[in-house]
Amino acid sequence: MGDPRFSIVIPYKQRLRNFRIALAALAEQTLPGSEFEIVVGALEYTPEYVAACQEFADRLTIVSVLVDEEWNLSRSRNLALRQVSGEVVVFLDADLALPPRCLESLYDRYYADGRTVCVVGQIVGLDGRSDRPAETTDLPEHRHYRKLLADLESSPGARHDKRWCFDPFVLPWTQVWGAFIALPAATVRRHALFFDENFRGWGGEDQEWGYRVHAAGVPIVRGQDVYGLHLPHVRDVSSNFREFGVNADYFLAKWPALDVELYRAFDMWDANRCYEEIRREVAAAVPDPDGTLGVVRGTVGGKDTLVVGAPLDGRSRITDPELSALFDDRSPLRVLPLIGLALPFADRSVEECRVLPAVGRLSGRYRGTVLREAARVARHVVTAEQPAPADRAV
Repeated sequence: MGDPRFSIVIPYKQRLRNFRIALAALAEQTLPGSEFEIVVGALEYTPEYVAACQEFADRLTIVSVLVDEEWNLSRSRNLALRQVSGEVVVFLDADLALPPRCLESLYDRYYADGRTVCVVGQIVGLDGRSDRPAETTDLPEHRHYRKLLADLESSPGARHDKRWCFDPFVLPWTQVWGAFIALPAATVRRHALFFDENFRGWGGEDQEWGYRVHAAGVPIVRGQDVYGLHLPHVRDVSSNFREFGVNADYFLAKWPALDVELYRAFDMWDANRCYEEIRREVAAAVPDPDGTLGVVRGTVGGKDTLVVGAPLDGRSRITDPELSALFDDRSPLRVLPLIGLALPFADRSVEECRVLPAVGRLSGRYRGTVLREAARVARHVVTAEQPAPADRAV
């Protein structure tokens, strides 16, 4: 089909009725079908899936990469992503239906002039914190959703997604949710922006991907009048958030930095609210204007020891000779530029944690969070005697 404007990348496994509705919505786009392809990473072989694709074969170009594997969202996206031929990649979950003018508007507004930008689409009707009806045979067909989709297009400037009601995003990558995002294919190839398949289960893989997009210097923007309607399906919220916790720990271990630490310790909203404040507090707590606080793990007297509140320079090197001398000779040191709000260590995996006086100079919320995290990872915590300042509002 030549080089289409869009390649729509859809991850898929056992979500047939949602998938059929998503395809029906794509078949009704005002952008001609010759201008986009759908590339599916399907982690199953089933006649029902093939039949669903055949139903739309006269209206849509659908490329399927099929393997029989356990569910892994990143793996599914990557399988499809390696087969795209379009100018712009749109990552679209199988449970999202697009209004008719969505693709045409997205291209004309953001990509017709060759811009390099990551566009995040609104997800309407998503509530990740409560269970939704199961995907059953009585799920309405696409015609049921036509009016809802038309209503979305008739309300320009509407903010149905809570990300569109929050400002400012000082950490742009936190607003990236994988259900609906777009990025030029050339940018994906140039920076190898595939999804990390070490993420398992639900959550985190999309914002870690956004973290790398942001690090590559690509602007991340909330799309104007770019909507997708979330379709109901079975969900186990408790399981999702357990999996998210594991994934967030992996994210922090992969990218140990203050912004990721805040994201792990609190949530994406508080990470944005608190980022500038905690930076100011850290700057006030260290003598070096280019320095920061960090954590150091090594052995002291043969004991596995973690030091929190260590002064570091801008290259994450210990600046206090006395602290360096504390550790045993030839002890390998792991130095991380983390305050201690969140740590990439398992529960009670450290024999002793020493909290240095600099932590006491943080305001109450942050100081308390550091102490709780120290108590989580260490079997014994030693806190330096340090008068605490009056708490400041957060």
